Amino acid sequence: MIKRTVAITTPCHLSLRQQQMLVRSKLVEGDTGRTVPVEDLGLLLMEHPQITVTQALLAFLMEHNVAVVHCDATHHPSGMLFNFQGHSTQTETFIAQAEANKPLKKRLWKQVVQAKINNQAAILAAQGSDATRLERLAREVLSGDTDNREGAAAVYYWPKVFRSLPNFQRDREGHYPNNLLNYGYAILRALIARALVGSGLHPTLGLFHRNRYNAFCLADDMMEPYRPLVDQVVGGLVQDRPLDREELDQEAKIALLRLPTLDVRMGDRTRPLQVAASETSASLARAFLGNGETLALPTLHEP
Repeated sequence: MIKRTVAITTPCHLSLRQQQMLVRSKLVEGDTGRTVPVEDLGLLLMEHPQITVTQALLAFLMEHNVAVVHCDATHHPSGMLFNFQGHSTQTETFIAQAEANKPLKKRLWKQVVQAKINNQAAILAAQGSDATRLERLAREVLSGDTDNREGAAAVYYWPKVFRSLPNFQRDREGHYPNNLLNYGYAILRALIARALVGSGLHPTLGLFHRNRYNAFCLADDMMEPYRPLVDQVVGGLVQDRPLDREELDQEAKIALLRLPTLDVRMGDRTRPLQVAASETSASLARAFLGNGETLALPTLHEP
């Protein structure tokens, strides 16, 4: 079952009623609200500073592995809550993850980087751009990507991915459409973190990312092959919008909030991104537990 993504963008009070989330507007006096079944939720995005939420609802959302994302004053996601008990054999998987040796992590990271670069190549090829260099870089990735083919691919990819913006530079604090990319990546990060927890993994203990201040290193690792899907959505928005329309508006948010339902290829099958993320995290858990080392990773082109 594909879980729903719900964004709350106006002043509201969120509470729990009969195992459902009750949403009552603060702008309408005497509003009796509407309910959303918690079991249908996968991601809850809270975008307004005047949203209030009860502890009972938060606890129930965590129990049902709903990723709760908070936004800052600029409406960009700034943090999230997730369930620490998302799997029946979580302790066993946590231990295997923590004890995974470096050679295994390097072999797994190689697969992640290759999938990311191949998907970047697919994005450029779909636009009619030359993707030969990226395809070659993907083949050249070593265990652990010790030669940083990921970085070389980024240097080639970013100036070409937005055809109407030939001088684009990817920078979190940079110019448009970095704001759209940031929003999409934050949604993707929450989905991946939720999937990891659902597979009994801890999103902090990464394969490659090791920032001591980052609580989501593994989520940042495993979202890499999915990032080009966000780039693709943002590319479509950039192509269809006037050049002077650069804000993260409602149209852009709606398009990016559809990310969980967009299709990707997983081997010989097509899966919604939300389902694909769960397959990826489950394959990673199996690798840590010694049940094979082949990760289930998305492809954005026909095999």
